[in-house]
Order: sequence, then structure tokens, then C-alpha cells
Amino acid sequence: MSRANTNSHNRSSISALVVAFILVAAAIFVYMHRQYVIDQLAVWQYKPSAEIADIVKKGSLSDKGTFYFYASRPSLEDRTVFNDRCVNQEVQAAILGCYTNNDIYIYNVQNDKLEGIKTVTGAHEMLHAAYSRLSDAEKSDVDRLIEAEYKKLKNNQALSQRIAFYAKTEPGQRNNELHSLIATETQTISPKLEKYYKQYFTDRQKVVALHSQYESEFTSLQDKADTLTNELKAIASSVEMNSKQYNNDVQQLNGDINSFNSRANGGDFSSQAAFAAERDQLTARADQLDQTRRDVNQSIARYDRLQTELESIATQSDALNRSINSKLAPAPSV
Repeated sequence: MSRANTNSHNRSSISALVVAFILVAAAIFVYMHRQYVIDQLAVWQYKPSAEIADIVKKGSLSDKGTFYFYASRPSLEDRTVFNDRCVNQEVQAAILGCYTNNDIYIYNVQNDKLEGIKTVTGAHEMLHAAYSRLSDAEKSDVDRLIEAEYKKLKNNQALSQRIAFYAKTEPGQRNNELHSLIATETQTISPKLEKYYKQYFTDRQKVVALHSQYESEFTSLQDKADTLTNELKAIASSVEMNSKQYNNDVQQLNGDINSFNSRANGGDFSSQAAFAAERDQLTARADQLDQTRRDVNQSIARYDRLQTELESIATQSDALNRSINSKLAPAPSV
């Protein structure tokens, strides 16, 4: 064999070894980073709608947050499809989104008063995707931070009730849910946890502000309802007490008037002045009772007005709750 052929053969062998090494290295990389590879392929294939892209913008998702969001192929779905994708056994408890089978589904809430609700839901579900990709060691570290933060929120009754709900509907997902809830709904958190969430948001406070904005629609109505309910109770108690006193006073006055008339007819008064003085007293008592009656009637009229207002608030609150509850069919139109 000539030297030239030998060199050519050696170069071919080296090239084959290099190619084989590259293929092995690539295979190892894919195996070690298979989730990233799957995510990257999903992101390349996914084409976000304008509304989905708007969630990224308004939610201030970082590049990493956007990557996990798009890797989960998020979609806005109306009632039928959403209920098919997101299982919810509690008819009266509304769920706004879910992360299932590596996909994100967001209920397409149609209510102008709840601006931002789909953005917050999208961010919430993105964080489920992010949490699922943490290593065991990373989860352990993050869980400690989350648990410490939750202890500071232990007096938040609404949050505690939601965690109890998740414990019933999604056993074992407590920290996963807190990971999303704290990030999207709590304004002030520990510096370490804030630093952790910075990988997913360029400005987390914008998401929290959106949550506070639409949540205030519910709390404002509830606060008004509570105020009206307390005032109605106070009026009802006052009317009951004043009416009872009024009836007793009327009965007493009628008895005194009958006594006065009987004594007047019998000539029991020593003078005209004594007669006039007692009559004036009875007249003043009658005038006072007449004023009491008018006051009670005014209170009853105010009670009726407030009751109507409370019913209106209940209607508004029901409309808000219906708009976010995919399990409730729209009210039929005439």
C-alpha cells in the first residue's frame, strides 16, 4: 500500500471517530437534557395567537418564563373545550386554568370588569410548568422559601381556604400551588424568593397589580354587601324596638285619654286651668307618638331601599361569578 493511501485511510478513520464521538456526545446531551430538547422543539413549532402573546407582554414574562409558557402550548378555550381539558369536580368552585399533560389551558373569561384575569391565570399556569422542571434539589430549596413565605400569610383566610380546596382536589400539590399563588398574588415577599422569581418575570409586580385590580371587583361588592347587611340588621332591630315601644305608648295614651275624658265628664277637675294643662300634656304625647310613627315608617322605607340595593349587588356578584365559572351555563335569553 502506498504512503498516500495509508494517510488517506488514517484520515478517514479519524473522521469516522470524530463523527461517532459527536453523535455519542449529542445522544448524551439529548438524554441529559431531554426535557429542554422537547421544550425547544415545542417552542419552535408553537405559533402564539395575538391574545396569548398579549398575556406574555402584560404579564411581564421573562425570556425563560415565555419559553416555559410557549413550551406548554397555551390556549384560550371557551366553556365546552375548557371543561373537557380541565377536570373540575366542584361545580360551584371556579377554576380559571390548568396545566395538564404538559399543556396550558386558560378559560376565556368574557367580562370587561375582570381585565387582567387571563394574564394572571397564564402566569400562574406557566409557574406550574416551571415548577415541574425543577430538579429535586431545586424543589427542596424553593419549597423551603415558599413554606417560610406561607407562614407569614397564615392569617390570610382566603388563601388558606384555597389551599384547603387544592388539598381536596389536587392532593400532594400544595407547594406547587403555593409556588404559583405567592408569585402572582403577593406583593411583598422575601428577597431570596423575589430573586428566584426574577427568572420568570421582568416585573412581577405588574402581575400582582393585575390580580389586585380584578380581585377588587369581587371584594368591593362583598364589602358593600356586608355594609348593607349590617345596616339592614340595625334598622330591623331599631324598627322592631321602636314599634314595640310605640304600640305600648299608644295603648298607655289611649288609657290615659279615656281616663281624662271620664274625669272631665264627671266634673273631677278643680279648675279650667287644671283641665287645660292635662289636655295639653296628652296632646303633646300624641304629637310625639305621631312623630315616632313617621320615624318608624321612614326607617321601613329606608330598609326597603337598602334591600333593593343589596339585591342589585347580589345580582352583580352573581354575574361576576358566573363569568369565571365554566361549569355554569350562561343564563338563557328571552
